[in-house]
Amino acid sequence: MTTVAEAPQRPAPKFDLANALQHFATLAIFLVLVVVASVWSDSFLTRVNILNVLRQVASGAGIMAVGMLFVILTRGIDLSVGSVAALGSVLTAYFIHFSGYGTATTILLVILCGMACGLTTGFFVAYLRLPSFVMSLAMLAIARGLSLIISEGRPIPLGTEGSAFADFGSGFAFGLPLPVWLMFAVFLIGGLVLNFTRFGRIVKAIGSNEEAVRLSGIAVPRYILTVYVVSGALAAIAGIISTCRTGVGSAQVGVGAELNVIAAVVIGGASLMGGRGGVINTLLGALVMGIIANIMNLGGVPGYHQQVYMGIIILVAMLLQYGTGRLKH
Repeated sequence: MTTVAEAPQRPAPKFDLANALQHFATLAIFLVLVVVASVWSDSFLTRVNILNVLRQVASGAGIMAVGMLFVILTRGIDLSVGSVAALGSVLTAYFIHFSGYGTATTILLVILCGMACGLTTGFFVAYLRLPSFVMSLAMLAIARGLSLIISEGRPIPLGTEGSAFADFGSGFAFGLPLPVWLMFAVFLIGGLVLNFTRFGRIVKAIGSNEEAVRLSGIAVPRYILTVYVVSGALAAIAGIISTCRTGVGSAQVGVGAELNVIAAVVIGGASLMGGRGGVINTLLGALVMGIIANIMNLGGVPGYHQQVYMGIIILVAMLLQYGTGRLKH
């Protein structure tokens, strides 16, 4: 009589607290903030206020956060995004109001200008090995200066020629503002590229171990250059959206935005040491920043104080990131 051998028992999977924190901490923060904001103000969960938060995120940290995520994944930083957004805002109104270009031509030219800013930063970082902090700081000054020169320090109105932009800024589709749908589309494309393409895998690998990627025969500088070009293009798009919403191109767009964008990415769980980060958590991080700003506005917190609180939030996020790293080891 034969007997069937018993299959070996597999050990039950262990709960990984560090992994759980890494993947769900941002979602937990987001949900807690929604509850706190709802208790704090009866106005928070109203449709008007929620749409206002989404609009603010779409024209602020939202779209730029995708580009910043790609840069941070390579262990870089792009401090110029706010200034490039300002340049994009000014150029949008300038091309429409003074040059008479059509909508499609204006959008193309503005995005190309943003890409040129990213290309300049990326070239010096990728090929000349200059620190990304220093180079992007230089581009911050250059782009902001150009926006002030072009606008002569004054807002440039879109006028009647920019009605298509104004319609987009105030338009709705399926109950949501059009800029919000554009933001979701950018995040969707960013997620697909990051998770399902060779480019995305290599970007993550560069941040994890650049030397290993280089030794495998991959042209690392080309990928680093590309992420800065993407960041510049998305910053320019954010500038276009800002102009669509307000009806004017202003050199004051994006002042201090780099702080919010970096905070959104870090709160989303991305590591400033590169190689770790995701698009969904970055979206949640951007929404967290939008909710925090909205809570402070509803509570009447002065603008200068808000900057202090934003800095504290970044510090807390970094401490949480450090604590998660310690748990994993």
